[in-house]
Amino acid sequence: MHQAHEMIVSGFGGQGVLSLGQILSYGAMIEGKEVSWMPSYGPEMRGGTANCTVIVSESRISSPIVSRFDSAVILNQPSLEKFEGSVKPGGMLFFEESAMIRPPKRTDIEVLGVPALQEAVKLGKKQVANMVMLGAFLQRCPLVQSESILEALKGVLPERHHHLLPLNKQALMAGIEFAFRRERSSKRTLAGPGTGIPVERHN
Repeated sequence: MHQAHEMIVSGFGGQGVLSLGQILSYGAMIEGKEVSWMPSYGPEMRGGTANCTVIVSESRISSPIVSRFDSAVILNQPSLEKFEGSVKPGGMLFFEESAMIRPPKRTDIEVLGVPALQEAVKLGKKQVANMVMLGAFLQRCPLVQSESILEALKGVLPERHHHLLPLNKQALMAGIEFAFRRERSSKRTLAGPGTGIPVERHN
């Protein structure tokens, strides 16, 4: 990573929006990267929606204030309406599938719907849905190693919640695995028959 990566994380308060950004930021700091994490305390907070911007860079960050993003992690419909248009062409948008009335419309960015809440419920605790989403994000945008994220969790989670570290690791891995499977599936679909690329068959 030579340039700064600028991203927005947005959703309802209580979905772990700010902590997702914090964990990513701490993980980047552990790796010696320059980091900016800026939570939103604007008028939208009164409507129950929270967001934060995160910048990760190998060099000094000139300004923490950005309005166009390389990626967006979106956890609710109001956030999609607000920030879909702010993703730079060629960027990436990750969204929580179960929270959307309509999916993203952009065709000039990469879009990945993630069943983060569903995966978290499978693990027995819906509160780790943000970690599932973070895992999916990191599989496609490997700004930080997963080991650094797990180390960062120890600093972000209060010590009384450290018994939840294994569960958070499971959630992170579930997100990584989901995004990997989806990527493989997309490549097979794009390859199609007659390309010389083997395609899995299911009987």
